Amino acid sequence: MRSLLNFLLRMHFLLLFILIEILSFSLLVNNNNFHKAKLVNFSRQFAGNFHTKSANLKQYFSLTKENQRLAEENNRLLNIIESTYKSDEIFFRSVNDTILNQRYRYTSARIINNSINKKHNFLTLNKGSQQGIFPEMAAISDGNIVGVVKGVSSNYSTVISVLNLDLRISSKIKKNGYFGSLSWDGKDYQSATLSEIPLHADIQIGDTIITSGFSSIFPEGIFIGFISEIEEKGGSFYEIKVKLSTDFKSLDNVSIIGNLLQTEKLELEKQIN
Repeated sequence: MRSLLNFLLRMHFLLLFILIEILSFSLLVNNNNFHKAKLVNFSRQFAGNFHTKSANLKQYFSLTKENQRLAEENNRLLNIIESTYKSDEIFFRSVNDTILNQRYRYTSARIINNSINKKHNFLTLNKGSQQGIFPEMAAISDGNIVGVVKGVSSNYSTVISVLNLDLRISSKIKKNGYFGSLSWDGKDYQSATLSEIPLHADIQIGDTIITSGFSSIFPEGIFIGFISEIEEKGGSFYEIKVKLSTDFKSLDNVSIIGNLLQTEKLELEKQIN
């Protein structure tokens, strides 16, 4: 208490001056419409700027949550499209239940670990078997290919990236349907190699490469990239360098695609082998 009194005694002239200034300013504003309007406008502008900066800051910190929400919404819409789409492949039977016509199921997941500088790169996702993710499901991002689900625990899963020497993907040239096998050579994270395309195929630099749909994992038409180089590699086939459309350095969320008819297809194919 004594310290407070000593402080007031030492500073009483300054405090009195500040009080008089405040009183004078108040009288000026209250008795002068021009100054009063200026103060109101300044207050509004200051408050508006403060709220704008505050909203921008909140929006910045909520971007991760918003991206996740948008990914889940995209997958919900994809599931609706799949469940209401009736393929020409089943025209032999009439089914009114649209669920039986659904072939693919989509769910979103967030990437919590990712590598691009190894020979066998992989991604780790924040969802697992309890969220409906299982091995041999496809992983894509914004319609671009990412990889294939390999390992799954209760709440996590791993994805073999396209940037993995062990992964081969059935791919085709969009404009003419010629198909081959896409693989990574372990060098450039931005490109892969498409092989087994015959020399008589009409191909050019810039042609679009997509998934063929021949496997039981990836639907047909998932975007892979563009042809960047073409080379005759002996025999009767081209070796084609493909510029990947996926930027593996900036991946954040993925969509996991489950083929509801995968088991049926694989069981039927086993009868032939």
